[in-house]
Amino acid sequence: MRKDILTADTQAQLTPELVLENLKKGNENYTSDSLTVTDNNSLRTACVSGQAPQAIVLSCIDSRVVVEEVFDQALGDVFVARVAGNFANTDIVASMEYACKVAGSKLIVVLGHEGCGAVKAACDGVEFGNITALLSNIQPAVNSVKSTIEGPYDSGNTTFVNAAIAENVQHTIAEIRNMSPILSALEAEGSIAIKGGVYQLASGAVEWL
Repeated sequence: MRKDILTADTQAQLTPELVLENLKKGNENYTSDSLTVTDNNSLRTACVSGQAPQAIVLSCIDSRVVVEEVFDQALGDVFVARVAGNFANTDIVASMEYACKVAGSKLIVVLGHEGCGAVKAACDGVEFGNITALLSNIQPAVNSVKSTIEGPYDSGNTTFVNAAIAENVQHTIAEIRNMSPILSALEAEGSIAIKGGVYQLASGAVEWL
């Protein structure tokens, strides 16, 4: 049973590569239904005075993608940012800068997922309230895959949707680098890494891009 919180000293010894392997192993635990048993009372007490998460994960709001369980992470292990369609904006990128530059996290993960409703809506050109503005962040990825995928270009074309989901992850990673000289510099010096993946709903596996 896990009782120990991730400390700043332990975090400092981690590399981006080790953190990625930790998350990959955690996902294997999740898909094999062998999640680590934790003493949450002990962890809550241990993290009152501070936190030293190893990674920050940008995920969609989808209720079927529970980030901490997907990667078998406990209290204090990961920062999680969520927005429909897992795109980057100023607030999200600022949160990543805090996680990595201030709090010492070693890895940024952009996690898309199979059957993403926000990407499907962007594929269909949905316009509805504030959702219209939200989908404009996803539209560039949708448009970019049209030249490589045979139509129709709507949510009924699973191949098109899947390609757009993966491209949206890659587009978000590019936006993070473009929007943040701080994160780009940390990545260039090897202090952090930025990775993308797509969560599969039925299997629970993360397919890394």
